[in-house]
Amino acid sequence: MNQASLSEITGYCDRVLRTSEITDWDGAVNGLQMANGGRVTRIAAMVDASLVTVKMAIAARADLLVVHHGLFWSKTHPWTGKRHELLRLLIENNLAVYSSHLPLDLHPKLGNNALLAKELGIKELTPFFFSHGQNIGVKTRQKMARADLVEKLAQALGAKPLLVPGGGEVCQNIGIVTGGAGAEVKQAAAEGVDTFITGEGPHWSYALAEELGVNLIYGGHYATETFGVKALAAELSRKFKVPWEFLDHPTGL
Repeated sequence: MNQASLSEITGYCDRVLRTSEITDWDGAVNGLQMANGGRVTRIAAMVDASLVTVKMAIAARADLLVVHHGLFWSKTHPWTGKRHELLRLLIENNLAVYSSHLPLDLHPKLGNNALLAKELGIKELTPFFFSHGQNIGVKTRQKMARADLVEKLAQALGAKPLLVPGGGEVCQNIGIVTGGAGAEVKQAAAEGVDTFITGEGPHWSYALAEELGVNLIYGGHYATETFGVKALAAELSRKFKVPWEFLDHPTGL
């Protein structure tokens, strides 16, 4: 059985993703969130870290769980009840957790935004959507029929996206920010896009997109953010010669 050093793997992730350089939400806590005994023999990639997904990773015999949304988004103490069960399972099953949020979103090769753009056939990307001190999304000037773009997105995600047809039937300036950026459609419009692809947003974003003349396309928060963890785990498998698999736990949101 091949094995690799946990510290070497996480150090590599931190360097490639520029973890220490990327500002993020306080709860993101990017990097190694839970250590194990120091060795990795199998990697599981998932979008979210939770009690259920940790159990799935354990069942898959992983000793490193790579996620986009980590363990600490909200207050995590006291360690009682389900929180205690989660901690106990991680320790007893020697499962490490590595999380990368915005560093993985914005990475030019392994990132959710770049990879979703690639799936859609969108090229010549430029940085877009300033947040937390850096641009976290991508955009392009490319003509594409709105109906074709929606169909390509459905194929890429495996589910029908929600279209708010606030703009024209031909898209010319397309922006992508995976996840939950729908509340910021006004910012997207101000940065010059007529079509904004993201995961989810609030109810009122529908009317606002219409007022702004922007096509707003919701592909699902979970569905738009499977790409990065898959790419990162595959890269780690290639470099460190340990197997990996993606464990799907869709939320439908």
